[in-house]
Amino acid sequence: MATKAKTGTAETSKSAPDKQSKGSKAQKAIEAKAEAETAKTKNDKAGQVPPMKKVNAALAKPLKPSDQLAAVVGKEPLPRTAVVSKVWEYIRKHNLQNPENKREILADEKLKAVFGKDKATMFEMNKLFSAHLS
Repeated sequence: MATKAKTGTAETSKSAPDKQSKGSKAQKAIEAKAEAETAKTKNDKAGQVPPMKKVNAALAKPLKPSDQLAAVVGKEPLPRTAVVSKVWEYIRKHNLQNPENKREILADEKLKAVFGKDKATMFEMNKLFSAHLS
């Protein structure tokens, strides 16, 4: 009788994995797809470059600066982003930021012609540049 018990337990332990291995094909396909997606996201994160962001065409379009602005950034057509960068280079080179409030620009003669006033905040600059770009 003891031998029957041993074979009975052996049969039940064998039958349990058989039932699991038979599982539905749909379930196996779902698991395989999930594994593939996980591997793909790991590869994306490990050294692959993400796709480029779309650049706003209006910001990338080269615009001709007015004579007043050309005295600061040059006469060649530039995108707005380059104009702002060149003006900041000019501001730093000539030490035109207010030491007590770094957001405020103290205009010299060239920038007074662009700004139309003695001081402007860094947030006003783009608005003031729009009158000088065409």
